Amino acid sequence: MTFKIITLGCKVNTYESEYMLEELLKSGYIYNEEKPDIVIINTCSVTNMADSKSLKIVRRVKRENPDSILVVCGCSVQNNSEKYNDLEIDILIGNREKSKIVNLIENYYKTKEKYQYLTKERNLDFEDMKVSKFTTHTRAFIKIQDGCNNFCSYCIIPYTRGGIRSKSFIKTIEEVKELVENGHKEIVLTGINTGSYNDNGKDLSDLLVELAKIEDLERIRISSIEITELDSKFLNTLKNTPKICDHLHIPLQSGSENILKRMNRKYDKEYYYNKIEEIRNIRKHISITTDCIVGHPYETEDDFNEYLEFCQKVNFSKMHVFPYSVRVGTASSTMPQVNDNIKKERAKKLIALSDELEKDYNQKFIGETLEIITEEEVGDYIIGHTSNYLKVYIKGDYKLNSTYKVKIERLENNILYGQVSSCSNAKISI
Repeated sequence: MTFKIITLGCKVNTYESEYMLEELLKSGYIYNEEKPDIVIINTCSVTNMADSKSLKIVRRVKRENPDSILVVCGCSVQNNSEKYNDLEIDILIGNREKSKIVNLIENYYKTKEKYQYLTKERNLDFEDMKVSKFTTHTRAFIKIQDGCNNFCSYCIIPYTRGGIRSKSFIKTIEEVKELVENGHKEIVLTGINTGSYNDNGKDLSDLLVELAKIEDLERIRISSIEITELDSKFLNTLKNTPKICDHLHIPLQSGSENILKRMNRKYDKEYYYNKIEEIRNIRKHISITTDCIVGHPYETEDDFNEYLEFCQKVNFSKMHVFPYSVRVGTASSTMPQVNDNIKKERAKKLIALSDELEKDYNQKFIGETLEIITEEEVGDYIIGHTSNYLKVYIKGDYKLNSTYKVKIERLENNILYGQVSSCSNAKISI
């Protein structure tokens, strides 16, 4: 039997799809994009657009693959089950039971009965999964945490993912060791609220220290972390653990004091700025990237100008900008909404600032020698990322998944180009 998987959304979804892929391959199924007997769609619901895209893809897949078994799972299903009920999907699950994918498919073959499982329960255990090797990336993701208890007023995710829970400390270390043994030099710790990781008193800092002891693991990257989770213990770990990447993605969401309160964020601008300064005192050239929501309810022109000024002051290396999207069931959805055209104009201004800040940050490294891990080949170039997540293009006969010291020569169209000065570790490509 053949199958394919379509993944939408975040790194957590990517990890869970990789797990399903590995389990199906181990059970004798064959991956085939062209003529799949089974199609699995892992959906996203972070915005209205994500929901619309998920539904659109499901309808298209049904139309193009009328004889295939259709499995649909993920946040959009969890959030909009009634919209999916009308589509006569063979196996419909939310964010539970992805770990049972093989059994669900085989039971369907035996019974031919449609299956659905959804739960609104928040007090859930961690659904354990294990990936031994990533097929789609040279860096490997590992989901160490799930769920969120923050209930930001704009966000649906606490309702689709449940309460916070964490992967076993020991199992996490074992999984990373296996990923490294199978050729991965860099791992990305990911979760819905990664910084809340805690397994029987072992927190994220404890995990980082332990993972850093794995000999052939060169880099540990954190997918995203909240500013309130960067306590003194974490900062001390950052200072003393060089394997932690020189890049932290720290969501801001708004630079207006008024809107931060409306959003139910757990910090003010002063707290955020001072914490960023602490981080930069530890690692001078660290890349700080962020998420920014534009046009949240009640956001005035003055609020937005305050927002712009604060982003300039923090001096991010890149900002991911999202116009506010109404999520029915959240507190923000009942507030007075900002006009869509105003949201678009404000988003353009924030994106323009992001482009400017990114260019300024990238230019700092021209003439510097940095280490990259090569990831893909595009035309005549090999592309890799530095520890601080700069994408660098090099030319030559170089191996993928290998570490090279590269002198950065120029910046063109916000792309860095470099020349290899030495090979740190040309391990065979995975």
